[in-house]
Amino acid sequence: MNIIILQHIKIEDPGYIKDLMIADGLNLHIIELDEGEKIPNDLNKFDGMFCMGGPMDTFMEKEYSWLIEEKKKIKEFVIDLKKPYLGFCLGCQLLGEVVGGKVVKSSPAEIGIMDINFTEEKKQDNLFSKFPDKIKSLQWHSYEVQGIEKNKDITLLASSPVTKYQIFKYQNHAYGIQFHIEIKDTTVKEWGCVPEYKKALEDQLGDGALEKFDQSAKKNMEDMNNYSNILYSNFKKIL
Repeated sequence: MNIIILQHIKIEDPGYIKDLMIADGLNLHIIELDEGEKIPNDLNKFDGMFCMGGPMDTFMEKEYSWLIEEKKKIKEFVIDLKKPYLGFCLGCQLLGEVVGGKVVKSSPAEIGIMDINFTEEKKQDNLFSKFPDKIKSLQWHSYEVQGIEKNKDITLLASSPVTKYQIFKYQNHAYGIQFHIEIKDTTVKEWGCVPEYKKALEDQLGDGALEKFDQSAKKNMEDMNNYSNILYSNFKKIL
């Protein structure tokens, strides 16, 4: 099984799910876009695609010109080849653009361990049907997807009080997940070293927020790891 992973900063990888994939012996092809690595021309050889988060935004094509090619490749993989896709945070927003939406500033930004509420459609979904109706997960985003309700191939699976499209799917194979359940014990402190992330955190929660955020994440880690296990087990079935 060959999985391509699009990364936008080295420390933001599939985390706990990556560990599960390695344990299963999947072949992981990691493309570090921010370091100039190119997405292969032939996407047919990959069974699934992960697209991770990053400190940049989808509209920053002048500063990060590789975003233009990345969007084309995601469109090819998801719409033309109809292959399984999981996008987290920035990866969710990139999918949102590809299927006709727009990415706009959240009001307010969502940063912290927060509630995610599933819709009725979750009960019939291949990946999320076994999830509880409400979960807590880590949020760390200032932008979100809007305007995809006109696309008849889109199903809304979960929302939060601030962000409508916390989880959406395109047809039955491509998923955008705005939050982070893929994290591990080390994640918050590692991400806190990224200037853009640290600033967003302190703007939202004040000085010294990183330590409190880290403790809150660790308190909920067992549940998030369990959700990652369910998500990964079901994602394997659609590969």
